[in-house]
Amino acid sequence: MIHGTVVGLQAHIGVILCLPELSNIEIDCIVDTGFEGFLTLPSAVISKLGLQYIARIDANLADNSNVAVNVYLATILWNGVEREVAVLGMGRRPLIGTALLEDYHLSIDFYDGGTVLVDDIL
Repeated sequence: MIHGTVVGLQAHIGVILCLPELSNIEIDCIVDTGFEGFLTLPSAVISKLGLQYIARIDANLADNSNVAVNVYLATILWNGVEREVAVLGMGRRPLIGTALLEDYHLSIDFYDGGTVLVDDIL
């Protein structure tokens, strides 16, 4: 089970990145159910972490515009298991998308300080 907290009506969850030759690092991410990918990180964070570049894609945004985005590969610890996920280099806040939540149950108590839980579907 993964625990998080609601802050300012945003569901926050920590994601642990497993970095080769460095200590694991936890990054506070916002759950974005309108984002169908795995994870976004600001480009400056990706550069600092040295994530492996995969490709450049056109990402479709909520306003139906398209923007060219670099995609990187990261290994994360998700619910106790290491997973390789695609990370889009964009935005100013780290986001968790629905691809990472697939096959999990998401529960959010929407009040400041409320509980965010991600757990296996029973």
